[in-house]
Amino acid sequence: GSSAVSTRLRRADESFFTRAVVALRYLVVAGWIAGAVAAAVELPGLDEARGDALGSLVPRNAPAYRTQVRAAELFRFPLLSNTLVVQRDPQGLSVGDQGEVVERALKILRREYPDLLSVPFALPLVNTAGAVPGSREVSTTAVTYLYFEPTVGLQARDRLAHWFTDRRFGRGDAVVGVTGVVPARVEQGRLIEDALPLVEAATVVLIALVIGLTFRALIAPLLTLLAVGISFVVALGTLGTVGDLLGITVPSEVEPIVLVLLLGIVTDYSIFFLSGFRHRLQRGESRLVAARSTAAEFTPIVLAAGLVVAAGTTSLLVAQVEFFRIFGPALALTVIVGLAVSVTFVPAALALLGRAVFWPARTAPDPLERRRPRRRRPLAARLAGSRVGAGLFAFLVLAGLVVAATGLRDADLGVKPIRSLPEDSEPARAADAASKGFVPGVLSPTLLVIEQRGINRLRDELVAFQRRLALEHGVAAVLGPGTLPGELPPGVFVAENGSAARFVILLSEYPLSSAALEDLDRLRESVPELVERAGLLPSRVDFGGNTALADETIEVILEDLVRIAVAALAVNFLFLVLFLRSLLAPFYLLATSVLALAAALGITSLLFIDLLDRAQLTYYVPLMSAVLLVSLGSDYNVFLVGRIWQEARTRPFREAVALVAPRASRAINVAGLALALSFALLALVPLSSFREFAFAMVAGVLVEAFLVRTYLVPALLSLFGNVSRWPGGRR
Repeated sequence: GSSAVSTRLRRADESFFTRAVVALRYLVVAGWIAGAVAAAVELPGLDEARGDALGSLVPRNAPAYRTQVRAAELFRFPLLSNTLVVQRDPQGLSVGDQGEVVERALKILRREYPDLLSVPFALPLVNTAGAVPGSREVSTTAVTYLYFEPTVGLQARDRLAHWFTDRRFGRGDAVVGVTGVVPARVEQGRLIEDALPLVEAATVVLIALVIGLTFRALIAPLLTLLAVGISFVVALGTLGTVGDLLGITVPSEVEPIVLVLLLGIVTDYSIFFLSGFRHRLQRGESRLVAARSTAAEFTPIVLAAGLVVAAGTTSLLVAQVEFFRIFGPALALTVIVGLAVSVTFVPAALALLGRAVFWPARTAPDPLERRRPRRRRPLAARLAGSRVGAGLFAFLVLAGLVVAATGLRDADLGVKPIRSLPEDSEPARAADAASKGFVPGVLSPTLLVIEQRGINRLRDELVAFQRRLALEHGVAAVLGPGTLPGELPPGVFVAENGSAARFVILLSEYPLSSAALEDLDRLRESVPELVERAGLLPSRVDFGGNTALADETIEVILEDLVRIAVAALAVNFLFLVLFLRSLLAPFYLLATSVLALAAALGITSLLFIDLLDRAQLTYYVPLMSAVLLVSLGSDYNVFLVGRIWQEARTRPFREAVALVAPRASRAINVAGLALALSFALLALVPLSSFREFAFAMVAGVLVEAFLVRTYLVPALLSLFGNVSRWPGGRR
């Protein structure tokens, strides 16, 4: 009968690998534990490879980046800084206080502060009447831009800026704090590091609750916790070692995502092994036979699922932004470590512990395979029995996903190093103070460079251009050759060789907001005409600064999104084809993953942009969510459809769908819930970017696990029938 055939197939599936894992169970368990201890003691760890270099956040071929490099060659000193000290007294800064702002900057220039020799230049700016046209207040606020030697790292820049405020300012100087892109990135790293212990503690509780309540056992969650802990320690040590060998810095955002990703996938795979092992024990199989047969059934599926996720995240290598080219392989390496632990340590530990894994509920029914008398069959089974019902249900679900995806119409991407911080953080408070006293654009001015031979002799033309530029929409103030009376001092606004002039533009809007990006786009269109009207032709005009960099970065991200989407879909499609030996099923399985992703991002956009009025989503959230959700969707595809394919070897296809779908769906529901809760823990990091990413991942995983894989995919399999396996085996 079919049971005898299933037994023969199971024995045939017990590969040398699965038999070896069970036979060498003592060595496997001890080896992983010893390896984790060695990794914790000997390997460098992720903190030694962690970095926050600003260059990794923008494409190196961005025109704005090249403009800033070119400006550094042409002019004596820079006029753009990512670190500034803010002073503000709403009652007004006295004339003496304003004079001290200038004097401190001059002392830095004259090298009179021996503890600040790495700061060769400082530029003071006070909102004295007429000094910065368009300022919101008069004589209340001062900012001091600090410029560092190129070799000074981000952490050191932040320390030096605070050393400056602590040692060179008094209590009456109304110092609000240090702000800018550099302090914001440092603050982000600090908040992530401070939140990690809470995230780690929450993961322990999460695993204990999900596994413990699912299996009503105490040892099962401890086993899963040990597997996650081993994976985490080995993964961090491996990432740190690879980063050290290759000389690359790992973004600070990696560690929390590594933690929750490992938690999710190792917990998922442990649930699959635990459910299969318990089911076999309840059927009367011995400890070792149950371990071997469970490993034989689930190892190929788990391996295929894990490799799909790893390959999907590796597709980030095609990105133009270094941040993603580092992030992708780091996540892929993490998945591979978790996969290795899952297919070796977990089955070996099950073979060692046997029924003790499910203590104290040794004889309780398997919660994932519970057989209760039902008046009606599960919906997934009923869908498998009716093509009409399956088609109607699939249409309704697909329509619902499309409606949810319409939220993407209002989605707008932004770079938010300061705005992602809590409002009470120092960089955020100082940025708010500077914006109130001047205009938001003072936080990160935009640079405009005009190159033309003999431009130093065209003072009247440059002054006329500056005046016209100041009248453009979105421009609050312009500092340039027209700001200083008399002859043009070389090296400030005009290059010493007389071949270029530069202007500093303060925008009315927050420099990295979508409104500021729109204003910059308008300037790019209008400036050539302004140059021509001022008589400065022939000229070369280039924009620099963080607003220009953000605009070009988002443009590149959108290009990368298409490129990475194609790569990720191709990789996932190839793996599904190889695993399922089918061409049709992988096509519509991936289509459902893409729709689920679009729905999740649409819901995320509706929440954060329309309801919470955040204006923008952080630029990397859609890209990272897309890669992970499509890959994790394929992960569940492999588990569900792989089980159906196995069952279809011994029974008719639709009967296999009706039998497997309800059982597999219960395991997928529990695994999906664990994975969703894992990503929800990222919301404990007090950064809006992490909360956006956490929500997108939670929404996507829940849609995948509880709707798409549980009901939509069985309905589609029933609708297409055995042709889904074309050109593979047919029955």
